[in-house]
Amino acid sequence: MKPELKRYSAVVGTRTFTFETGTLAAQAGGAVTFGVEDSIVFAAATMGGVREGIDFFPLSVDFEERMYAGGKIPGSFFRREGRASTDSILVARLTDRPLRPLFAHGMRNEVQVIMYTFSADGINPLDILAINAASAAIMISDIPWAGPVGAVRVGRVNGEFVLNPTFEEMNASDLDLRIAGTKDAILMVECGANEIPEDVMVAALELGHQSMQPIIELQLKMQAEIGKPKREATITTANEELQKKVFESVNAKMNELLDKPLSKNEFYGGMDELQAAVVAELCIEGDATAPASKDVKSAFSEAEHKIVRERILSMGKRPDGRTPTDIRPIWCEVGLSPRAHGTGLFTRGETQVLSFATLGTLGEAQELDNLSPEKNKRYMHHYNFPPFSTGEAKMLRGQSRREVGHGALAERALEPVIPAEESFPYAIRVVSEALSSNGSTSMGSVCGSTLALMDAGVPIKAPVSGVAMGLITDETGRYQILTDIQGTEDHLGDMDFKVAGTAAGITALQMDIKISGLSTQMMKEALAQAHTARMSIMEKMLEALPEARAELKPHAPRIITVKIPIDKIGALIGPGGKNIRALQEETHTKIDIQEDGTVYIASTDGVGAKIAQERVQGLTESVVIGNIYTGKVVRIEAFGAFVNLLPGVDGLVHISQLASERVNSVEDVCAMGDELTVMVTDIDPQGKIRLSRQAVLEGWSAEEAREKDARKSGPRPGGGGRSGGDRNGGSRGAPRSGGGDRNGNRR
Repeated sequence: MKPELKRYSAVVGTRTFTFETGTLAAQAGGAVTFGVEDSIVFAAATMGGVREGIDFFPLSVDFEERMYAGGKIPGSFFRREGRASTDSILVARLTDRPLRPLFAHGMRNEVQVIMYTFSADGINPLDILAINAASAAIMISDIPWAGPVGAVRVGRVNGEFVLNPTFEEMNASDLDLRIAGTKDAILMVECGANEIPEDVMVAALELGHQSMQPIIELQLKMQAEIGKPKREATITTANEELQKKVFESVNAKMNELLDKPLSKNEFYGGMDELQAAVVAELCIEGDATAPASKDVKSAFSEAEHKIVRERILSMGKRPDGRTPTDIRPIWCEVGLSPRAHGTGLFTRGETQVLSFATLGTLGEAQELDNLSPEKNKRYMHHYNFPPFSTGEAKMLRGQSRREVGHGALAERALEPVIPAEESFPYAIRVVSEALSSNGSTSMGSVCGSTLALMDAGVPIKAPVSGVAMGLITDETGRYQILTDIQGTEDHLGDMDFKVAGTAAGITALQMDIKISGLSTQMMKEALAQAHTARMSIMEKMLEALPEARAELKPHAPRIITVKIPIDKIGALIGPGGKNIRALQEETHTKIDIQEDGTVYIASTDGVGAKIAQERVQGLTESVVIGNIYTGKVVRIEAFGAFVNLLPGVDGLVHISQLASERVNSVEDVCAMGDELTVMVTDIDPQGKIRLSRQAVLEGWSAEEAREKDARKSGPRPGGGGRSGGDRNGGSRGAPRSGGGDRNGNRR
């Protein structure tokens, strides 16, 4: 018997969103679908047992983009979904971040959340649906959790905020803010923006948090009506007596260590020595009552957490001696690689990122095979985090989710300042190599990549700088916002809030927190503090390179733009691409043709590019009676020679018009491939072109040439005309090559 379907709907803004549950995936802990119009995401949440020996919470969140949801077959060789796409990874990370803080501290049960696309209409984005679906699946499951969370997207079109905008509305929006939170506070922020001021951003955050409340209330209603009883989870609890003993043992020594400014190695080295000493003190060999070393190490970590945070809250003193608003020393360089198109090195404290910019033709833009309407991407940003950047030795594998996420964040930060395709017709790839890491290499990537683009001569709208902000709180309500956090403060703190932008406004935000939420007042203070820091960082960047170089590097391709009629595209491409391939090989250029007739010619050889430009521009010309042309002989018949005048346009020089004297054989005057200078004497209604070499030799006028040609050669046995290929390589008009019948007509 079919189980009963439960449906719950809520209006957010002007649109209705619906949860459905009860009929699918009955053996999962909890399963729902969540959708708007024809876009639907399925989520299932299940809790397992405890893996022996683990000392962390094993939560996994995966988003699977199924192409059938959009009525598509995957474009891969195997015609099935393979490894997770970049978009899928980013949605999974986006969902994980607001879910994770609401699980109990010390929980060790394995929890898995899996999301599928069930339906994608190409109108509504799927990422916000995924977060809400995942939250609802956990809420109605048997998994203990302090949710729910709601999520919305906020756009801004013509200065007005739009809730959960469609893809079309997003194309006109200067803001893409995705926000998730609980009833009382904000948990996660992910944002791209076109230089949005801080006060506008705060207003958008407040609107987003307010607007998610109907979704939160709906999930609470679902849990009350159909939610399963929560299971008991395994929670690792601390030994309070041991924690107290370890704290008392290390408190004075740790404060003494922290009283002097410490580098990363000094901090971790000093802490390792203190930990080893307390383990030796308390873990006495042969003493059955002595605690296990792992328990002592855990208690030591708690003591470190408590002492470092208290020093920041009560004294405003950080482990490296800085005040809460201090930025680490910065130095920058450009032009480190003689062959790369642009390079930028950004060093802040012990964090160092080297970015490389590469320019290519628009044909080298990334083609996308996903469920969004976007088909290609001309600006690409990739981020690499090798193990040596943290002083470690590990196996090199494919890019981690973290690397994908950091690259996407830097790409989002810089995309608003990339020049438009019309004014700068290049595909652009930037790769950021994290060479040394001690906090916020992602923001280092933004700064280094800005310098790399400027070094490459990319006329960016404005330079972009970025900074990571931190937060320390306690149960009494005290809090301290930290500028330019290092690795220790990220690990021991409550927030990692990354802010990037120009002098005019914000271009990207990303916030991760470990506590149960953040007030808009805290975010307002963090944004104001970040603005001051970004401007200071930008000053240091511009000391290395004040503005984008006026010229591209010698090894960067120069691109010439030519416009041709759409009906000439086939002639330029030629049958099966023959013409365009030959032109590229001959001129050592790369040519991209757009559907509107725009042709981009790229080359590092100015001479070759000029020749290619002249050849392409020839397509826009029309043959004119009386004009003189020089072209190659492309076909010889007994009655005359066919000469190519323009790309795809041939004409016939009758044997009687090849010379001033009588010609017995066409081959006596010319051979295949020879160049002849000829005058156009006639074009008949079918477009067949009549030529005369004699007219050029004897200096006839156009009228004289037409009259004498008609009198001498009589009715035309065959002729040239326009030819060329369509975009698929097929012919259009008369073929350019092939034999003639016995009357000289083309076949």
